[in-house]
Amino acid sequence: MKDLFSSGSALYQQARPSYPQDVVQEILNHVPERSFAWDCGAGSGQFTQLLTPYFDHIVATDLSEKQLQLAPYFDNVSYQVQSAEHTSFAAHSFDLISVAQAIHWFDFDGFYKEVQRTLKPQGILAVIGYGLIQVENKVIHSMIQDVYFKKLNGYWDAERRYIDEEYQTIPFPFEEITVASFKMQYQWSAAQLLKYLSTWSAIKHYCEKNQDHPLLELAEQLSSEYEDLKIEFPVFLRLGRVKQVKKKCFMKK
Repeated sequence: MKDLFSSGSALYQQARPSYPQDVVQEILNHVPERSFAWDCGAGSGQFTQLLTPYFDHIVATDLSEKQLQLAPYFDNVSYQVQSAEHTSFAAHSFDLISVAQAIHWFDFDGFYKEVQRTLKPQGILAVIGYGLIQVENKVIHSMIQDVYFKKLNGYWDAERRYIDEEYQTIPFPFEEITVASFKMQYQWSAAQLLKYLSTWSAIKHYCEKNQDHPLLELAEQLSSEYEDLKIEFPVFLRLGRVKQVKKKCFMKK
């Protein structure tokens, strides 16, 4: 698993969007017991904190200690530095394992082995993500598209394609549950929008190799005329249970 966000932990914690409550409720509809949850790749706890009212105990893990240090405190949450693929958890521990905007960085085989080992027989794996930002203002939307597809072309990590493909192309060796579609909607200031865009991993890669900044033209445009921008993100959600092996029944002759 890659750790691309430790160096910008504070900005990530401030600028990344929060998930809508209806996504959480959709997940909970399929979780029969709510004793123990694991939020994997938790970062600074954006998704973890949404689970806290519903579970007795939650463990939130990430590779980045800096990100976890910025997560909010809750009595029922334990923050731990652990990788997604190798953990210290006991077998069949969790009623829910969640991964929000992180699974594309994981080694799928290693993580899924941990899921199959640590999830309870009726437990749920929830994979959540959100796609490319959509802005109602056509001028700003077009400029963001230009930054994403042209200026940052070649600077995105290969794993980013799973986001562009809405997590439909990730391996998912589980008994999948059909769910509704969701979106996140906000009204952001120009400053909020620029902060969010600055958290993109490709921005960091670009700035390490170039003297200019890929958001400069957009920042100049925003500072001159725009405020209270209507923002939308498509949300993708995949839910699954560990496939149960059917035992063969042999009749005695």
